[in-house]
Amino acid sequence: MELSMTLSSRPRESLVELDGVLDYASVPYLRQVVYERFDSGCHDITVDAARARLIDAASIKVLLYLQQRAEKAGGRLRVTGARGIALTALEIAGVAKELDAYADLDWPEADRDRTPVDSAALHIGHGHWPVGVTELIGQLYALAPDDPRRARRRDEIIAMCLPAARNLARRYAGSGEPVGDLVQVASLGLVKAVDGFDPERGLEFGAYATPTVAGELKRYFRDRTSAVRVPRRLQELRLEMGKAREELGSTATVADLAAHLGVGEAEVAEVITAGHMQHPMSIDAPAGPESDDATIADGVGGDDPAFGLVDLRVSLPAVIRSLPEREQRIIALRFYGNLSQSEIAARLGLSQMHISRLLTHALSFLRRRLSEDG
Repeated sequence: MELSMTLSSRPRESLVELDGVLDYASVPYLRQVVYERFDSGCHDITVDAARARLIDAASIKVLLYLQQRAEKAGGRLRVTGARGIALTALEIAGVAKELDAYADLDWPEADRDRTPVDSAALHIGHGHWPVGVTELIGQLYALAPDDPRRARRRDEIIAMCLPAARNLARRYAGSGEPVGDLVQVASLGLVKAVDGFDPERGLEFGAYATPTVAGELKRYFRDRTSAVRVPRRLQELRLEMGKAREELGSTATVADLAAHLGVGEAEVAEVITAGHMQHPMSIDAPAGPESDDATIADGVGGDDPAFGLVDLRVSLPAVIRSLPEREQRIIALRFYGNLSQSEIAARLGLSQMHISRLLTHALSFLRRRLSEDG
């Protein structure tokens, strides 16, 4: 990579000084540096391109996107100091003024600490496998199967490649699955890739390992995680959304994802909804943050035991009206007025025994008629 960077900071501002070529291969490193500044809360960033020998079209697109991200967060991103071919590229693209390329750099030399950026330590994407790993695997397979050095070399290669496998696993971090589980699956895929790679075919190890690890992750999602079957179209779009979130950052909105993927916002929302459906909540889960011991199951409806009495309650008034007037009154006083037989007897001027016989006769009549109607 023909680009080196230094980073200077002062309260709520950062300065990134470029030296070399900013092109398709190197701009991911600059993008990651800016992302890390965003994540730390700094959204006022100046990129000093005075020593940039070239800025290509892919880099310009990334710079514009980073500028939009900064503005959404209430900050700004400027690209100042460009000259020669680099400035000409910005002018041809029509973005020199938009990126403040003509503005003076307001960073005194005394305020610049110029901390070198370690490009090798940046996690710039998925599948960036170690340089020379293909040759190392070739040397591994050149050893005899019983050579004691073979197992040690194999372990060293796997350890060397683990960071790239972890990056591939984090690509699916927005899926709702624990990142630790995804890393284990990716690590298993890496072991399979190291054991299955044939260096004599002339391919780079990364070209074989990336689809191998990704395949293990996809099988994990297919076989282990989905409680509800989601259409394949949504599954594939969900994976693409995972990549987009990694590239755009954790603050990307539905509109950002839709624009990046070239799909409608409704489709992105559908994928998010489908992701929630794949993991149904247990009915034993708490009903809410303030629900104490109440669970979701407590709010689930059941059969109303009174539902079977609806027909009887509708028919009963008409059947009661067929009783003699005195028995109707006794029924009303007993069951609607909640009076005892003695109280009814005193009110009607009859004996309690007589009231008991009339009540028994009335209830027998009602049971018989309701049974016949049923």
